Amino acid sequence: RVRLEHVAFGSVLGEDRKPYRARSGESVRLKDLLDEAVARARRLVEENDARRGDDAGQAPLSDAEKDAIAEAVGIGSVKYADLCQNRGSDYVFSWDKMLAMQGNTAPYLMYAHARIRSIFRKGAATCDDAPIVLEHAAERALGMRILQFGETLSAVSTTLLPNLLCDYLYELAGAFMAFYENCPVLRAPDEETRVARLRLCDLAARTLKLGLGLLGIRALQRM
Repeated sequence: RVRLEHVAFGSVLGEDRKPYRARSGESVRLKDLLDEAVARARRLVEENDARRGDDAGQAPLSDAEKDAIAEAVGIGSVKYADLCQNRGSDYVFSWDKMLAMQGNTAPYLMYAHARIRSIFRKGAATCDDAPIVLEHAAERALGMRILQFGETLSAVSTTLLPNLLCDYLYELAGAFMAFYENCPVLRAPDEETRVARLRLCDLAARTLKLGLGLLGIRALQRM
């Protein structure tokens, strides 16, 4: 049996709190919006790549890689900026907020995933079937957050509010960052702890990737 339900949503506003339009006063075409997002993201990729320099001996990003990353970040940022709002509310469109590397944004979540994957590249590490040990408070907090993924998806399907998934992914990324700061992974005190923490990292990355994918956003290996 099929059930049809009208899903209402709010308006996208400019910083003047009026319906978002181009400078000419005309409605913004989606193609133009996405092209602008990709162009802005490309500049960010260039800046971040120059600031990062050589990443633990890794080859610098090629122009093709930068283009692919910029497209994923730019388009993903537009999608996420819309989906992370309560769909029934109006919101103000802001390029700066949309492309920010901090806060509840697509770039922040995509960076968190890329950062986790960089751990495995740097350590040439594997963690297949390793037991998960949650001794540190930050390990437990991350583990608990990962376990809440299914519950979050159920809530999204019931309420038709994708911002609940966005909020969850933001909290998951924050839990990983706290874990990463407090729990050495590649330099763990012993091999058992190292492998267990790698397994936790892998589960966090898989969950971030799946969640972003459900939002139509591609997770990146490098950023």
